[in-house]
Amino acid sequence: MNTATNTATKWVIDTFHSEISFKVKHLVITTVTGKFKTFSGEVESINDDFRGAKINFTANVDSIDTGSESRDGHVKSPDFFDAAAFPEIKFEGTDLVKVSDDAYTLTGNLTIKDVTKAITLDVEYAGMHKDPFYGKTKAGFEVNGKIQRKDFGLTWDVLSEAGGAVVSNDIRIHCNIQLDRIDA
Repeated sequence: MNTATNTATKWVIDTFHSEISFKVKHLVITTVTGKFKTFSGEVESINDDFRGAKINFTANVDSIDTGSESRDGHVKSPDFFDAAAFPEIKFEGTDLVKVSDDAYTLTGNLTIKDVTKAITLDVEYAGMHKDPFYGKTKAGFEVNGKIQRKDFGLTWDVLSEAGGAVVSNDIRIHCNIQLDRIDA
């Protein structure tokens, strides 16, 4: 990468070595985990340490897997994500700020259904290595954050017999991302 001439380095998510998941409390006593099986993303970086990188990410709503076909169907229904009307979740990073050697803060716009809101995520940079089998340069990141599902139009709600929410409003996001550098 040549930072002196501001030449951008392009990266794509290696979907075979990455995972996008979310966690939500059920009945306030257990946690249910879901993941997206189909997603893609691109990063464009001017700096060797990824500061200020441009980030675009898309997840296919119909690829949600919570480990239960009936629950998956409900989560994809109009009660929640409405996969038929809104097939993608999108994130566009607007600022990646280096906080310490391996810690960053990522701010960006998350779009779920027809709602776009600014969110902030914590990012841990795991480093960069050359793959010994394929010769590709790879970079690794762990991304964590929390959103309020109702802020994004995911408003379905039922109370349990005890008066607690069946599905919590807090959604924790967890991503393990491996990027492949695209050499010109």
